[in-house]
Amino acid sequence: MDVATNLETIQNNIRQACENSNRNPDEITVIGVTKYVTIERTKEAINNGIKNLGENRLEGLLEKFNHIEDDVKWHFIGTLQSKKVKDVIDKVDAIHSLDRLSLAKEINKRASEPIDCFVQVNVSGEESKHGLEPEDVTSFIKEIQKYNQIHVVGLMTMAPHLEDKERLRGIFKRLAALQYKVKEKKFFNAPCEFLSMGMSNDYEIAIEEGATHVRIGSNLVGQ
Repeated sequence: MDVATNLETIQNNIRQACENSNRNPDEITVIGVTKYVTIERTKEAINNGIKNLGENRLEGLLEKFNHIEDDVKWHFIGTLQSKKVKDVIDKVDAIHSLDRLSLAKEINKRASEPIDCFVQVNVSGEESKHGLEPEDVTSFIKEIQKYNQIHVVGLMTMAPHLEDKERLRGIFKRLAALQYKVKEKKFFNAPCEFLSMGMSNDYEIAIEEGATHVRIGSNLVGQ
């Protein structure tokens, strides 16, 4: 399938999910995850209106960043090693995987201006997933108040690949409740207005539970 057809399906699904939850589709940012596809396929996505691109590896980000001149926003959505911060910090508009103080310290050190970050939370409790334990999120954000180059715009989670929709819904509900709790704290560098959750297999459920940023790869650009 071409990207245009895929995107039309995704947009229809987003509209339906928003209708189900009394939300405005304009609240939803689709991040096209291009980690498995070519530069040409990535450009096809851009030409069809995708202006937010997500990469989870430094090598993939650099390859596409250096070949794509279009006006797009780059999101780093994978685990980020502290030693690689210097290579991505001036190329991305947002980092979705802030999950430890050592990384926060390095981002603050390397950033020339405040950068949008999502704090990654391991809501499902899977050992294979990165992220903070939910009960540690508020204290973590409080701790990084001293880093003035970090702007915590929201929380992020990766749900397990499950057929059990109600269990998925519970995971997304828990992150949404946590985001509201952080937002209520009114931390000066953590407005925490957004929720980065939901991928190709579960983005409709995530949207119904409050997602503002969905990370869609295979359903949009294929493998």
